[in-house]
Amino acid sequence: MAEALLHHLPRRFGASTTASSSPPSHGVLSPAPRADLRVTRLAAAAPPGRPRRLMAHAAVRSEAGEQPKWWEKNAGANMIDIHSTQEFLDALRDAGDRLVIVEFYGTWCGSCRALFPRLCRTATDNPNIVFLKVNFDENKPMCKRLNVKVLPFFHFYRGADGQLEAFSCSLAKFQKLKDAIAVHNTDRCSIGPPVGVGDVLDSSSSQEKPAELRT
Repeated sequence: MAEALLHHLPRRFGASTTASSSPPSHGVLSPAPRADLRVTRLAAAAPPGRPRRLMAHAAVRSEAGEQPKWWEKNAGANMIDIHSTQEFLDALRDAGDRLVIVEFYGTWCGSCRALFPRLCRTATDNPNIVFLKVNFDENKPMCKRLNVKVLPFFHFYRGADGQLEAFSCSLAKFQKLKDAIAVHNTDRCSIGPPVGVGDVLDSSSSQEKPAELRT
């Protein structure tokens, strides 16, 4: 499957698939400590005729203990952040015949934020499914090529079957996602050549045509 994926995408996408310089997608990297310059007025009064003194000191505040932002949280090893087209290809290849659910989201999208905790619980309850998180703003060319115009948006992939479904889903309609999982996450033996992502990209234009990007 890997050869087919890597063969099709450069030709179809027209974009480089060199390895991303982004940090590894597994887990969340803690931000580096930040130095805050704080100015404190001395409590003691200055002698008559002399101005009060100001004493400045730099306090290094570690942010390692701060909570990650909502989109940086992952449910476990089966939930992976995607930062580039190459990482997307690699994740689909490595999934083999496992069901892959791709969530396209925006950090500014209220619907995405409301749905995310439910998605994390679903990932925890289905460790055999691979969940990929794609930040729309980080991957706009790829998302637009995949016809993502509504957020949150989902793609389902599985081995040689290629793309199975593509639809938008809010928290209020989460049952739609659960129903799709029930249909596609069944035991099966796939035969035939794997479908390349390039083929999926071409066929996506004939599938669902969502409205303009909105939250």
